[in-house]
Amino acid sequence: MDWITDAVTEDSIIRREFTVECAGRKVPGVLWTPAGVSARLPLLLAGHGGSGHKTSQLVLDFARPLVRQGCAVTALDGPVHGARRAVFADGLAVRDEFLALWRAGGSVDPMVADWRAAIDVLCELPEIDANAIGWYGVSMGTAYGLPLLAAEPRIRAAVLGMWGLSYPNSGRLALDAPLVQCPLLFQQKWDDEIFTRDSQIELFDRLGAPDKRLKVYMGDHKNPEGEQLDDIFAFLLKRLRPHT
Repeated sequence: MDWITDAVTEDSIIRREFTVECAGRKVPGVLWTPAGVSARLPLLLAGHGGSGHKTSQLVLDFARPLVRQGCAVTALDGPVHGARRAVFADGLAVRDEFLALWRAGGSVDPMVADWRAAIDVLCELPEIDANAIGWYGVSMGTAYGLPLLAAEPRIRAAVLGMWGLSYPNSGRLALDAPLVQCPLLFQQKWDDEIFTRDSQIELFDRLGAPDKRLKVYMGDHKNPEGEQLDDIFAFLLKRLRPHT
């Protein structure tokens, strides 16, 4: 791991950007930890959406409250996102690039490998509790997060959702879903304009986790907020910090 920026402390949260080497790729990431905490911290992995990047609002809305509750949170830039781009961009143009890449296939295994390489090095940090790792990722965070959960037994709890098998080239998710065994919350938006209701329920149904639950929220395909965010925090904290 190479730290590429100095630690920045703001509002009692320390932010450090880093890169990890994986199969010749320089994988850009960021780690947030609480300032002044000596205990070993649960590690929350955040998968951003298809129009964002590792420090996009979706990730910050997740990371900041959890760091303030004594967790470490990390995020990686996905393929064609953030610092992986020659020229930074976000928004609909990047989303369309990602969707074209997804439809073409071939991006899942490298992204899973990138995450596993990051987990390896982060778990070597003295402040990280390697026995308390969780995942959060909806939309694109599910497209890459579900295969990661299928491959990575160190992840103890996860939140997925807002993706369905109706989208092209999602057969990989159908195959990997039975291999997911950790406790899992799957979130669905009732008026999602990208994924059909039935195909999201079908993906949930295929998940192999004995402890899984589906919760539906009104609204369209947009970043979690309000009750949806509160449910994410409660689900992960209960399983990664059961005695607090």
